[in-house]
Amino acid sequence: MRVTLDYGRTGLEVELPDDRVIGPLEIQDVPPLDDPHAAVVASLEAPIGAPPLREVARGKKTACILVCDITRPVPNELILRPTLDILHEAGIAREDVLILVATGLHRPSTEAERIEMLGAAIARDYRVEDHHGTVLDEHTFLGTTPKGVPVWIDTRYVNADLKIATGLIEPHLMAGYSGGRKLICPGIAAFETVKIWHGPDFLEHPKADCGFLEGNPVHEENTRIARMAGCDFIVNVTLDKQRRVTSVVAGDMEQAFLEGVRFIEHVVTAKVREPVDVVVTSSAGYPLDTTFYQAVKGMTGALPIVKQGGTIIIAASLTEGIGSPEFQSLFRENSSLEVFMEKVLGKEFFVLDQWQLEELAKVRRKARVKIVSDGIPAATLSELFVEPAESVESAVASSLSEYGPDARVAVIPKGPYVLTTLGE
Repeated sequence: MRVTLDYGRTGLEVELPDDRVIGPLEIQDVPPLDDPHAAVVASLEAPIGAPPLREVARGKKTACILVCDITRPVPNELILRPTLDILHEAGIAREDVLILVATGLHRPSTEAERIEMLGAAIARDYRVEDHHGTVLDEHTFLGTTPKGVPVWIDTRYVNADLKIATGLIEPHLMAGYSGGRKLICPGIAAFETVKIWHGPDFLEHPKADCGFLEGNPVHEENTRIARMAGCDFIVNVTLDKQRRVTSVVAGDMEQAFLEGVRFIEHVVTAKVREPVDVVVTSSAGYPLDTTFYQAVKGMTGALPIVKQGGTIIIAASLTEGIGSPEFQSLFRENSSLEVFMEKVLGKEFFVLDQWQLEELAKVRRKARVKIVSDGIPAATLSELFVEPAESVESAVASSLSEYGPDARVAVIPKGPYVLTTLGE
C-alpha cells in the first residue's frame, strides 16, 4: 500500500505492507464550501449568539483582531477581508485597527510569514504586531482565577474598544479543540499565566486530551480566562484534507465555538476496533511539523489506538530544529523522562515549554517512538528520548519483526488533525 504522509510542504510517500495495515485513518470527506467568501460574509451578518458584526462594531473607535501565528494554516485573508470592510463601514478607521498575532509563547513572526499568513496587501496596509508573552510590562493584570491562575493579558487587546478573535477549530492535544478562547489564552497571555495553566495540576488530568471539552480543566480554565479578558466576536473555520474551508462559525465566543466543534468532531474522528502494535503518523506537514516541539502533537494523536508497549513511527520535516532554547535545555538537563517528571510533579520546577516534554513523557509511558526526519541529525534525535529511523519502511519492518506475524499497523497520514479512538 502506497500512502502519502503529510510532511513538510511536499509530503512523503511510503510503502506499507497491505496485509498488515488498518486505514488510512483520515478526516472524513465533507464537501468544501462552494463560496467560502460568501459564507464568511453571511456568518458576519447572521452570527451565532451575537448581533451582526456591524452592530457590535457601531460606535467603537478602536479594534484589535487576533490571528494565529504561522503554526496554524488559517485562511486569514479570507476571514479578514470582509471583517475589515465591516469595521470600516461602521466607522473604525484603518489606522485604528490592530491585527495582533497571537504567538502565545512561540517566537515572533517574520515579515515573510506575515505576508504568507495575511496576504501581502493586509500585511502592508494594516498595523500588524506580535504578542510577546515573556514581556510582562506589555500585559494587564485582570485578577486571579478560583483555581489560582494569575491572568495577565496583552494590554493592546485589553484596551481595544472592539475585541475580535479568529482561528481554526481542530483537535488539540491538551485543550480538546483549538479555536475560540485559545486565541486569548495562551495566544495573548503572559508567561506568568501560561506556566500555571500549563502546569501539572491541569495537564496531568485524564480529560486534558484531544477531543474532550466537558470536564477538561485546560479548556474550562482558558474559557474562564477568555471571559475575564472579554471577546466581542469570533470568526472560526474548519478545513478538509486539502485545507479547503468546510464551515464558518462566527459570533459569541463560546456558542459559535461549540457549534464549530459539533460540526468538526464527527468529521475528524476515525475509529479502530482494537489497539494496534504500530502506528505510522505525521505531524500534519507544514507549518505544524517544522519543530520537534510541534511534532509531539502527532505522537500524542496516536496514543488512543496504540497498544501499551507498542511503537509510534512519525515522519516530520523539523526544518527549524528542536524548538525554543528553553525547550532544548530540558533535554540537556534531564537524563531521563522519569527524572524530568519527578521535577515537574514536585511543582518547584518550571521552564518555558516544559509542557510539551510532559506530553512526550505521556507518550513514552505507553509506547516507543521512532522518528523519520531530514531536519535533525540522527545523533541529535537520539538525545530527545526517541529513536531515529532512516525511513518509515525500515522502522515498520523492524517493528513488525519485533511484534510478530499477527502485528497490525494503523496509518494516520494527517497526524494530529485526525482524532483517533477505539470503537466499532
